[in-house]
Amino acid sequence: MVKVPCQEIVWDIIPAIQAALAVELVSLGVSQIQIAAHLSLAPSAVSQYLSGKRGYRIVFDDPIKEIISKLARDIRSGSVSDDDLSAELCSICRSLRGDNRCGSSLD
Repeated sequence: MVKVPCQEIVWDIIPAIQAALAVELVSLGVSQIQIAAHLSLAPSAVSQYLSGKRGYRIVFDDPIKEIISKLARDIRSGSVSDDDLSAELCSICRSLRGDNRCGSSLD
């Protein structure tokens, strides 16, 4: 069966971004409970991201790592609200995929 782009996004890309973001936030001193709240996740999901049990299928190149690192710093400083976070995650996803199919309207 062919994997449609949405499956790749949901099963691989978003979890990998969230895992990398969780690792960055922990390195900045943000608690797992706070990370869960920011990312609208269960604390157990954050724990799985941090332990490598979830979101480990993709290794990012340095430019994407830097974008994720900057986003983590912005979250910690409060310059990115939780409401704006989904747009930032979509932007990272589009950068990874190299297209704009995610979130585009069906014509």
